[in-house]
Amino acid sequence: MLGIIGAMDIEVEALYERMTETEVRTIAGMEFHKGKLEGTETVVVRSGIGKVNAGICSQILADCYHVTEIINTGVAGSLKAEINIGDIVLSSTAVQHDVDAGVFSYPPGEIPGLGIREFPADEKLLALAKECCERVNPEIQVFTGRVASGDQFIDSKEKKTRIHDTFDACCTEMEGAAIAQTAWLNKIPYLIIRSISDKADDSAHMDYDVFEAKAAANSVRLVTAMAKALSH
Repeated sequence: MLGIIGAMDIEVEALYERMTETEVRTIAGMEFHKGKLEGTETVVVRSGIGKVNAGICSQILADCYHVTEIINTGVAGSLKAEINIGDIVLSSTAVQHDVDAGVFSYPPGEIPGLGIREFPADEKLLALAKECCERVNPEIQVFTGRVASGDQFIDSKEKKTRIHDTFDACCTEMEGAAIAQTAWLNKIPYLIIRSISDKADDSAHMDYDVFEAKAAANSVRLVTAMAKALSH
């Protein structure tokens, strides 16, 4: 069973429309749409924004649906000049940029007691995503790298620079690393897919409003192609 999480309606509604044999169940205020996506048994859910929502949602997928993979799809802000609006970032790892226990000698992003700073994505899902994206989104660039998550919408050069310089991340958003942490704890393969909607700087609000729908559509095409490939 494949689990797909998006934070907002625009990131999952197109997937709902492509599903067949769908059953909907509400748990913790979230609607879990179980059915088939391109022939693959799938649960698609809108988690809501932020790390807490994303973590709760991921654990429900593990406990109630026993998913064998989790894909987190959505939009993000670019942290690198060469990654442009509309491009896609695939996670190699994920880290929480707003975790700071440095006073206890932990490096930025590491949660005390967990024993790990960043969570590695599944190599097979990553390879599949690369192949599918080059096929269904040939007009855009695809990057692989670190995704930095935090409960903040990054909209200033100062914040952007701090996250980039501290974590050398490709993009920043608000859910992925919480999903990654939950997947890691439950030993579930995961991948974060992020289509760039803004540059995470002082123009972020304007760019986001204009390009959100286009960015989300790129992610939907990729996730749908991955589901079709997994069905085989």
